[in-house]
Amino acid sequence: MKQNFKLGGSLAAALVLGTVLCGSVSAQTLTMGLRAGPDSIDPHWSTLGSQAEALRHIFDTLVMSDENLGLKPGLATSWKPVDDTTWEFKIREGVKFHDGSELTAEDVKFSIDRIPVVTGPMSMTIYTKQVAETKVADKYTLHVKTKAPAPTLPNDFIRLFVVSKNVGMEARNEQFNSGKAAIGTGPYKFVSWEPKGDLVLERFDGYWGQKQPWQKVVRKEIPSDPARMAALKSGQVDLVNYVPATDYAAMQKDKSVDTFVADSVYFLNITPNVKETLPRKVKVDGKEIDANPLRDPKVREAMDLAIDRKTLVRVVLEGLGRPANQLMPANFFGGNKNLPERPYDLSKAKQLLADAGYPKGFEIDFHCTNNRLPGDGAVCEALSQMWARAGLKVNANALNGTVFFPAQQKGEFSLWMSGWGTLTGEASYTYGSLVHTADPQIGLGAFNKQGYSNPEVDKLLEEGARTMDDPKRRALFEKVTEVSMNDRALIPTVQIQTVWAAKKGMLTIPPRVDQETLAYEIKPKS
Repeated sequence: MKQNFKLGGSLAAALVLGTVLCGSVSAQTLTMGLRAGPDSIDPHWSTLGSQAEALRHIFDTLVMSDENLGLKPGLATSWKPVDDTTWEFKIREGVKFHDGSELTAEDVKFSIDRIPVVTGPMSMTIYTKQVAETKVADKYTLHVKTKAPAPTLPNDFIRLFVVSKNVGMEARNEQFNSGKAAIGTGPYKFVSWEPKGDLVLERFDGYWGQKQPWQKVVRKEIPSDPARMAALKSGQVDLVNYVPATDYAAMQKDKSVDTFVADSVYFLNITPNVKETLPRKVKVDGKEIDANPLRDPKVREAMDLAIDRKTLVRVVLEGLGRPANQLMPANFFGGNKNLPERPYDLSKAKQLLADAGYPKGFEIDFHCTNNRLPGDGAVCEALSQMWARAGLKVNANALNGTVFFPAQQKGEFSLWMSGWGTLTGEASYTYGSLVHTADPQIGLGAFNKQGYSNPEVDKLLEEGARTMDDPKRRALFEKVTEVSMNDRALIPTVQIQTVWAAKKGMLTIPPRVDQETLAYEIKPKS
């Protein structure tokens, strides 16, 4: 059985997955085979989606999001601006941490204040960049003072995981990974974790939300696609995520398996390093040069034109994707619906390279992930081949995310590709992080490691970030999208679609555009 879900209304439909739950549903154990797991049990350590997906089971966020990334109450029952630079959050009463202590506004304040102190290699400060100060008004009321008007603060707080103030500011990975500090308010309690292995969870019967049918949840990290699919077929796991395109085609004909497809918020984007000096020098006619060709807009345009996005989708992803012309879905807040499709024009690409002074092209190293999103490694190799047709020698290096991201954050790459999802559903999260000039003082450009800087883009983003009027803010962000995409600040390639698979007819799960597979949303099918 196949069902397709698109971004929009149909995503609210239920996604039915089948499984044999360790022999029967009554076993009350759900075992999931997942492509990636957490890098730490500290929820403030990394922004990676696989980190958030795992830790949502243990820790709740102040604001939650539905399957379409619409905001809904979490540990905050309501929020409102009380003046131009103050948001008031009402904290849910009667919530208990796993150790039995009561949640108060003090815990939320502690969690916000903790993020810049402990954040790891993928900085969580992008979610608190607008915060100037936190004040406890009363036991269940928190006031968040912002550096300027901050209309998107509730969107940022869908990634604000709340930990108990009792863990102390000195607690780090060691205390969380052992379970000592892994005390949340979520539907499941931490039992054990083996890095790159199993995360074992136990139902928290004191959970403030809906009672869970699963007494035990086992999240098995199985990064190898063939191994993960084999685990499903052999009954070692009840369901799997990130079914690769090659297996998806076969599974559609398999009467014992259900497959389900949904559009996601994740895009594979190419980032050209436009700094004056590259960490890995370019070669022309076999000799290293000091110049950086990527600084030339003609070269970036040529590389863009040499990408056949329709072939990437049809052949490389076997139909499980869409050509992309911007960094997030066009119908998200600040997306630009007027941008044209990116054309494929090999002859013009060659001419632009010649006009830029590289008639024979050049040689450059290209780094990508191979386990971040479905098809990322395959797209990486395909791009290298496409650019070769334009006369470029692009050395594709597909790396595990644990190697790729620390190196990328240190600025070790000249040209790279990785996935990005607009997890807050609005443009300031993505463009403010990726294309604003890197500026730690105002918290923008946190993931701009390529050196892109455009004063017009910066001005538009900063004005949009403090504009409370929605139509005006939307127009500002739409202009940011237009200008930065015409600049090729980053070069979008494809929007990824997600496939889950499970044994037929035993589970229901709503599909999420953020690709998360959450045990607390999975129910036995009656």
